[in-house]
Amino acid sequence: ADILNNAGPDALVLMDEIGRGTSTFDGLSLAWACASQLATVNRPFTLFATHYFELTALADELPSVHNVHIDAIEHKEKIVFLHEVKEGAANRSYGIQVARLAGIPDEVVAHAQHKLEELESRPVARDDGTTQMPLSLKAETAAGAKEKTQATPAASSPALTALATLNPDEMTPKEALEALYRLKRTSSS
Repeated sequence: ADILNNAGPDALVLMDEIGRGTSTFDGLSLAWACASQLATVNRPFTLFATHYFELTALADELPSVHNVHIDAIEHKEKIVFLHEVKEGAANRSYGIQVARLAGIPDEVVAHAQHKLEELESRPVARDDGTTQMPLSLKAETAAGAKEKTQATPAASSPALTALATLNPDEMTPKEALEALYRLKRTSSS
């Protein structure tokens, strides 16, 4: 309340997980309204950390809002934080991997993974009687639509040939990232 009532264009505002202490829709709505108010009315330089993926849509609505994320890669069910800020929204959540890193017992992590798969496979019932498609399905649907609109590379491309020789399960995360950059250079030449 103090930030929203007093922060001006010369302020630096750091917001972390606004709305997470309540129901998902209440929390998301509150975070959305706070971020929108800061971007359109108060206008301070703001870093707004959130686990609400839906909030990334504000960048499409408000020209002063930009999404960034801290890069990470997953390798053999482990997460490696690359400690690099990248443009755009994160494409997935790593909550279960972070729980494993924090020392949560393996059986609890496995139970959480099973529950996540169950939750992601069904629509979410809302208080107003409507249903919402799970976030993971939204992302998959959007990715599928994007893939359909992009041209398929020729089967004989040098990048596809190089990709076929890689075995990601035998690579370190750094080696995999380097290989990805090599493939990217190969595909753009």
